[in-house]
Amino acid sequence: MKNVAATGRRKNAIAQVRMMPGTGVVMVNRLPIETYFPLATYRQEALRPLETAKMEGKFDIIVKVCGGGKSGQAGAVRLGVARSLVEFDAELRPPLHSAGMLTRDPRMVERKKYGQKKARKRFQFSKR
Repeated sequence: MKNVAATGRRKNAIAQVRMMPGTGVVMVNRLPIETYFPLATYRQEALRPLETAKMEGKFDIIVKVCGGGKSGQAGAVRLGVARSLVEFDAELRPPLHSAGMLTRDPRMVERKKYGQKKARKRFQFSKR
């Protein structure tokens, strides 16, 4: 059995994922995943590839994640876990690909434009 590593990105978050065969311990930035992602939805999002590949509890995962917010970080971890699963076993690629786990989400924050409050919101128009 081998250790595998992969990188996942989403929005401004970058996750470096290391996976090794083990008992299912998941550490994110040296904290248990329950502590780092207190919301269950973020934990589910981050570990969805294991669920899709039916590999829960078979790997110890160590993640180093930085940048962005918790939602983007969970998405980055998801992509990193999916990529490392494919690197571990190439036969897992079709189910993960059909579930959309191997696609990097290209959506980014739209920039603010001059003369406006935000990217699309404008200042109140006054006719007189």
